[in-house]
Amino acid sequence: MTSPLHPSHPQLAVSAAIFRDRKVLLVRRARSPARGFYSLPGGRVEFGETLHTALQREVKEETGLKVEIVGLAGWREVVPAVPGGGHYLIMSFATRWIAGEVVLNDELDDHKWLEPDELGGLKITGGLEEVIASARRLLGPK
Repeated sequence: MTSPLHPSHPQLAVSAAIFRDRKVLLVRRARSPARGFYSLPGGRVEFGETLHTALQREVKEETGLKVEIVGLAGWREVVPAVPGGGHYLIMSFATRWIAGEVVLNDELDDHKWLEPDELGGLKITGGLEEVIASARRLLGPK
């Protein structure tokens, strides 16, 4: 038997590579999965939501920011490492900061605006550097 906490199928999620003044926003997860890892803001797509609507909602909920979505920067699949773990398909988008200052919700416990080549030494989620590089290419030289 499955429960809402342990679905029997992959969950669709979105994340945002948010750029502001050539720096990207990284947030540190305060809960599992990925507790203690820096990643991009984002979360699950709710039934009936478009990917863009879900992305705008998740960014607002987690960080308080408003962003402009430029395009799909990549995707990754996270499969359960242990029984009962989450299985996610994460669609990551290149975005530009439009307004607001970072105000984290209780799912996150830290944030950093960093140059994309300054990620060394941080505990980051798998595939993060590739998604950020792809997003930076989509956004161009601004």
